[in-house]
Amino acid sequence: MDRRVKTRLNRRHLKAGAALALAMMVLSGCNTLTSALLAPKIDPVATRLAPGDFTLDTKHAALVFRINHLGYSDYIGRFHRFEASLSGDPAAPDEARIEALIDMTSLDIANPEFAEELMGPDWFDAGAHPQALFRSTAINQVSDTAAQITGDLTLKGITRAVSLTAQLNGSAYDPLRRAEVIGFSATGEINRADFGIDRFSGLLTETVRIEIEAEFIRQSPD
Repeated sequence: MDRRVKTRLNRRHLKAGAALALAMMVLSGCNTLTSALLAPKIDPVATRLAPGDFTLDTKHAALVFRINHLGYSDYIGRFHRFEASLSGDPAAPDEARIEALIDMTSLDIANPEFAEELMGPDWFDAGAHPQALFRSTAINQVSDTAAQITGDLTLKGITRAVSLTAQLNGSAYDPLRRAEVIGFSATGEINRADFGIDRFSGLLTETVRIEIEAEFIRQSPD
């Protein structure tokens, strides 16, 4: 190939490469700017949150349980469908209320056959009791970012008092959801035998650990 032709081709390749690199830099800069504009400014202090009513963003929530299996490991499951509401004034946490409703048939574990068995009368008895209900009875704030939540859990038709330790991850106006959002993490333990679920007590521990991740969206007043 003629040297002059090669030179022209090389110049074209260089120009095309430079244009591509410039475009990538511009796009990267736009992405960085967009991320900065959309990222909420999280406030971790609960008492600075304005009072109101919030509902769970089910797309940004998880309800997980752990139960020890033969001492080898923790067997993990989760429920995919549940809803919750939160109302009150952070300045008066003892007056706040939390309520959650769990669809027991939305259970998800790694063993489909055992999951079907768990829906039966020896376990959750989901045919007769398809939902579990939690209603808070007391919320005691222990710090700016933590609270102890006591409430009544109704599972398999049996109601028992349970306690959760909640951590406020933060609150902020979320430009993507166009509303104020608060995020919590919570943990607790229940004794499954207290709810009439004592099958395989020698193989599975009676203590079940609950782990919750939740984002609540402030509801606009009517």
